Amino acid sequence: MGGTILNIAAMIKLTISMAIFGSIGFFTIHTGIPAVELVFVRCICATLFLGGMWLATGGHKTEKWAKKEVGKTLLCGIFIVLNWVFLFKAFEEMSISIAISIYNLAPIFVLILGAVLLAERMTIGAICATVVCFIGSIFIIGINNFTSLDSFFGSGFVWALLSAVFYALTMFTSKTITGLSSYALTFIQTIVGIFMLAPFCDFTLFDGLTTSNWLYILGTGLIHTGFVYYLFFDSIRNLSTIVVSVLVFVDPVVAILLDVVLLSFRPTSLQVFGILLIFGAILYTIYQPQQKVVVVDQQT
Repeated sequence: MGGTILNIAAMIKLTISMAIFGSIGFFTIHTGIPAVELVFVRCICATLFLGGMWLATGGHKTEKWAKKEVGKTLLCGIFIVLNWVFLFKAFEEMSISIAISIYNLAPIFVLILGAVLLAERMTIGAICATVVCFIGSIFIIGINNFTSLDSFFGSGFVWALLSAVFYALTMFTSKTITGLSSYALTFIQTIVGIFMLAPFCDFTLFDGLTTSNWLYILGTGLIHTGFVYYLFFDSIRNLSTIVVSVLVFVDPVVAILLDVVLLSFRPTSLQVFGILLIFGAILYTIYQPQQKVVVVDQQT
């Protein structure tokens, strides 16, 4: 009975965290600052929040540090920061629904990385899913945007695709990190982000921001990164891979609904078809028996 109650509480926590994640695109476009500066602030907020939680829970006293694990975590930190920057740049160029749909191609890229780097054999089904995702991407971006290099690069597709690639690299790398706690893992990654992005930040962009801008900026850092990561990490350890795989789809569903309801995004019939193709192929990929290990380890 206690286990059932624990699992229900964990499911509620994960659902809430995914729903909040889904609103990050809406927050991002109201911050008034570009991607690099926003991710920089996000890293500072996450470092303070999660570092504080790590110290408060006493987790720092029981960490088992290994050079190899720390090295992988630093590399993973580079990947996740680039993932965030490219995703936020995609939000600047295209609708949130389109960017999120492409961003969630990450599990497909994990399959491809496994085939390239680990010589894992891709099944016929996995190859078909990859092709279907590519066709879906063409539909949601619009065939016209693939007719010239200028329109292709101006569509935001490249930024969204890069965000998915680095998301996949984050998942691929983090799966091999087992000795560090989730708090230590994220704390190191956000510290990496601060040092990575500080030289590229234009701090004059923070001048003249409105109170509303600052609320959205701090919301992105404290709520979408700090509080949500706490809920996410506190819940997934008590849930099965299948349950996590299902609940992570609350994120894109909320993002698309907010885009339609609050930002008046109206997808064409081809875009709707493309979105359905992508998420259908992703669901198929996740639920193949040999691919059940592909779970989102790091969130937006």
